[in-house]
Amino acid sequence: MARDYYEVLGVARNADVAEIKRAYRRLARDSHPDANPGDKQAEERFKSISAAYAVLSDPQRRLHYDRFGESSQRVGAAGDPFGGFGDLFETFFGSGFGTGSRRRGPIPGEDLETVIELEFEEAVFGCEQEITVHTAVACVECEATGTADRGGTQSCETCQGAGEVQRVRQSLLGQVVTRTACPTCGGRGETIVDPCGACSGEGRVIEEQTFTVHVRAGVDEGTTLRLMGRGAVGPRGGPTGDLYVHVNVHPHDFFVRRDFDLLHRMELPVTQAALGAAIDYKTLDGDEVLNIPRGTVTGDVFRMRGSGVPHVEGRGRGDLLIEVVVATPTDLDKGAEDFLRRLAAARGEEVAPVGEGIMSKIRSALS
Repeated sequence: MARDYYEVLGVARNADVAEIKRAYRRLARDSHPDANPGDKQAEERFKSISAAYAVLSDPQRRLHYDRFGESSQRVGAAGDPFGGFGDLFETFFGSGFGTGSRRRGPIPGEDLETVIELEFEEAVFGCEQEITVHTAVACVECEATGTADRGGTQSCETCQGAGEVQRVRQSLLGQVVTRTACPTCGGRGETIVDPCGACSGEGRVIEEQTFTVHVRAGVDEGTTLRLMGRGAVGPRGGPTGDLYVHVNVHPHDFFVRRDFDLLHRMELPVTQAALGAAIDYKTLDGDEVLNIPRGTVTGDVFRMRGSGVPHVEGRGRGDLLIEVVVATPTDLDKGAEDFLRRLAAARGEEVAPVGEGIMSKIRSALS
């Protein structure tokens, strides 16, 4: 028995498109055949999840499904934008209203989705990655015809080759004629006399396909790449769908991306902040000299122009912004502490007596 598509994705019937998409991505990632090699149950779950998403993510197909159930989503059963009243309009007002004659032609293949994981530097500078997907490809045995021999089709006896059947019923408004895809031929208008044994008459089989994805420099987390014609091939020679590749980017150890700029909060020793320094600083492009002026304080920002992320569309790069956090030394030995006390005395600054910290002062005040 077919399961309810909303139940398959675990969403409410009033869920919006964003909720449906999030549910699909989460479930598809867990059940994807690549993550569960050899697990037939996971493969079947993935097929069910993909089928549910294909319907519920399309407003027109979803409306038709909500009205008529899963049978309305079979091959050839295209949705009626008038919610089932198109034929009623045509009956009374002619073919200027309603769906009119059903559109014939090859059935396109499904779009596919997958996810790639990129290191931070790969997203910044671009890369090429190989991905493998389970998809429908043309059957070699029958050359995508679906027949065991090339002349193995005949006009459908149920619809007489029309690809659709009519049903006449009486209503309060009079006689109503409705048209639906032929249940025998699935809307094709012909049936296969001797189906191909390799593909069971589909003209396509499921295989693993490997593609090379070119990732342009500057892509960000959440980017979706569209590979046209890399989806599933349609039944019996139908056109191929597209492959959508969703990009996940791993975080960097200390750089944070903001649009096309890179941000880094850098700890700086108090001595270098006070006296200034020229330090070696490692950017994504290599080592650079960063000049720290005397008297640098926490919150000062240094900008390295052109050391950020390349613009995906157009030329140029963002900047690298380095925010200084002056680090207070906490592991002083006796010599370093004596030096700081002499410095404080020379500057006329009051400090805690030797061996007396702030907690000692508090205890003394309370005693």
